[in-house]
Amino acid sequence: MEKNTPKMQFKNTDEYISSFPENVQNILNKLRDIIRESAPDAEEAISYGMPTFKLNGNLVHFAAYKNHIGFYPTPSGITAFEKELFSYKQSKGAVQFPIDKPIPFDIVKQIVEFRVKENKAKAGTKRTSTKVKSNYI
Repeated sequence: MEKNTPKMQFKNTDEYISSFPENVQNILNKLRDIIRESAPDAEEAISYGMPTFKLNGNLVHFAAYKNHIGFYPTPSGITAFEKELFSYKQSKGAVQFPIDKPIPFDIVKQIVEFRVKENKAKAGTKRTSTKVKSNYI
């Protein structure tokens, strides 16, 4: 996988997206819209030099490169959709969508929805396990 080494530090997702050619901006904006729709409570940030959505921790990241869009839904997001992502280049927590081919936005939506449920469940487990038990009967 290529390393994202931007020449400048981006303050926000708008700034990041606007640094690319229009055809890539269109893809990134659609990707961003799908993530927002699928995770309306998530917060946007720039993390690791790329757009990131956070909800009870990191949810997903995405980035544009010369020949592909990198989508980073953590290793569990890749594993859970192994069959759907079979035809794309992958690594442990990332998948590459070639820029010159249609982006599978429907799969992205499903992965984001999966990650939302996963992060909410983890957050619920953490809260439950840290509750103080009452001594009152």
